[in-house]
Amino acid sequence: MINANIEPVFFTYPAVKEIDEIVERIVKNQKPEYDFVADEGFGHHFWVIKDDATIKSLIDLFAKVPYTYVADGHHRTAAAALVGNEKKQKNPNHTGNEEYNYFLAVHFPGNQLSIIDYNRVVKDLNNLAPSELLEKLKIVFDIEEKGTEIYKPAKLHNFSMYLEGKWYSMTAKPGTYTDNDPIGVLDVTILSKLILESHLGIKDLRTDKRIDFVGGIRGLGELKKRVDSGEMKVAFALYPVSMQQLFDIADTGNIMPPKTTWFEPKLRSGLVIHKLS
Repeated sequence: MINANIEPVFFTYPAVKEIDEIVERIVKNQKPEYDFVADEGFGHHFWVIKDDATIKSLIDLFAKVPYTYVADGHHRTAAAALVGNEKKQKNPNHTGNEEYNYFLAVHFPGNQLSIIDYNRVVKDLNNLAPSELLEKLKIVFDIEEKGTEIYKPAKLHNFSMYLEGKWYSMTAKPGTYTDNDPIGVLDVTILSKLILESHLGIKDLRTDKRIDFVGGIRGLGELKKRVDSGEMKVAFALYPVSMQQLFDIADTGNIMPPKTTWFEPKLRSGLVIHKLS
């Protein structure tokens, strides 16, 4: 058993001007503890704050932040809670101050984050001919053929589809989604209901083997490549979820649908370690 957290859970929060100013001052005036570029080309720069007054200021400022939001690491958060509870049950002298009551986390302000699109590729058309699929989709989407040049979605509720060597712009028609529903307004929900479930027979994104997911960091060329190779039959690209949508869903007690957000770069595992004892 490792008995330590070696990869932080990724949190975000509504930006606080005073916190941003402290961080900016430290980055500008203090030498980083770690400063390197990893093999994948991403730079990692890590500062340690040792000044007691600055630490207290940050603690006081974060105490006023009503909520922070898990951006990446829901399962790690749940696992940390389970491990902490297990260790608590085995410790007759539990006080609540033990290291197992805490887990490793990193917080980024929402105004310094961008969510990258998370796209879909499907292996078959559920026994539909390409022309049949297009006709069915025209009922709920305004569709425009874009030719062979890659088309990237331009706004919310606008999708791109790659089918038989051609790109299409598809915009969901008014009335096909619910603006006042934080889940229903998401493009992943619109795509699932109006295309994947209705016409391609994909009911469960987590278990269906006919669908795969491609992080936008790999570019839409990856979608084209997988369809052109014959591995997949059709690809769909989505406009990225906004930080405000993420906040709204959490604030209303909802859960983000699977494979909705993609954050890059990921922090290196082992850069910081939190021992549980």
